[in-house]
Formats: sequence, structure tokens, C-alpha cells
Amino acid sequence: MTSNCVERGEGKPMRLMLLGPPGAGKGTQAYTLVEKYNLHHISTGDLLREAREADSELGRQAKAYMDRGELVPDDVVIGLVKDKLSDPRVAVDGFLLDGFPRTLAQAEALDQLLEELDQELGAVLNLEVEPQTIVSRLAKRRVCRGCKASFHLEYNPPKVAGICDHCGNELYQRSDDQEETILRRLNVYQQQTEPLITYYAQKDLLMNFDGEKSVDEVAKAIADQLKELTNRHDCA
Repeated sequence: MTSNCVERGEGKPMRLMLLGPPGAGKGTQAYTLVEKYNLHHISTGDLLREAREADSELGRQAKAYMDRGELVPDDVVIGLVKDKLSDPRVAVDGFLLDGFPRTLAQAEALDQLLEELDQELGAVLNLEVEPQTIVSRLAKRRVCRGCKASFHLEYNPPKVAGICDHCGNELYQRSDDQEETILRRLNVYQQQTEPLITYYAQKDLLMNFDGEKSVDEVAKAIADQLKELTNRHDCA
């Protein structure tokens, strides 16, 4: 019988990427993946929001773009990601990229970074969700001010209203979850990020998942596919 090398802690470190439109459930699935496989969560969204809150020059630039629902320039994002991927702990433990890359240019830059660091992307997890579902979801999304875990008032509510299940901090609604901004973000995604689906499919890295299903169903489908992938690559 083939064993699960990930759970035994054997084999290569997992290097994963989450792909999907805003509101597809990437944040929720990211939390599960990071906890299950002890991965470093590299979320450019969180990095940019931290820079914005710090009121640095970079933070002010990021705020202007984010408040308009636009993408932050590549040179800023790529620099942040490079710093994270260069951390020796990330090389040993593996990582989950969440929110990067968002354009073909960023995907090509990531390929170059990984080659320089002698690392290899293992899989791209693509969550597929219809636009009308996304608008409904984001209006009811809440995010933890502490650990940044995502909740949904209907599909994944916190055990205590307004309080994070994981760290006990306050939950809040992001300013970019207003309907007008959501529609702009979806338009940007369709124009600039959707081409990555073809890009990674051609590299035989893409795994598609039905993001319309429940959180638990999506998490199980991802875990099953990763187990099969890991067994195939590391347990032959």
C-alpha cells in the first residue's frame, strides 16, 4: 500500500499556489493548507496591507492602488515575494503562494525566481466560482484583524459573532468588499489573471476545484489530489 509522504514528513517540501477570482475562498482554503502541511503562507495581499498600515512610502503607493481595486505594480510585489522565498526556512518547509502571481509577467518573474533559488512549484490549485456567487460571497465575508483568517456569515460563520475562532481577535469587513469595488476587481481578474489558468495548464501544474461547493468539500478534494500527487512523485 502506498503511504502519504506529506504526513510522514518525507519527500520534497510542498510548494503550492492558490489561483481563483476574488471571493473564491482562497483565504479559507489557505488557512487549512498552511495548518495541515506546516507551510509558509506567502500572501501578497497581507504584505501590501501591512505596508499600507505602516504608512511608509510603499504603503501609501499600495493604498492608492488597492483602494481603487487595481493591481499594485509588479516591481513592488515581486520584491516582496523574492524576500520571502529567499528565507532559508521557506526552502526547507515549503510554501503556499496566495495572491501571487496575478499577471503573466509576474508568473514569468516567479519562474525566474524559483530557478535562481533552485526551487520548483509543485501544483497550482485553481478554485472555480461563478461571478454572481462571488458578489454574494464577498458582501458577507469577514476577515480577522489578527491572524487574517477568512469567514463567511452564511457558509463559514465564526462560532461567536464578530470573533475569530482561531485567535480570538475581532472580525471586520474589508473596504474593498463593497459591490462596486468587487465588480472592478472581477474585471481586472478576468483581463489580467485568468490567462494564468492556461499558462499553468500548459505546464501540467493546474488542478481545478469546484469552489461552489462547501468549504469542507473543497478542502477534502484538495487534500485528496495533493495526496495522490505526493504519492506519485515521492513514494514511487
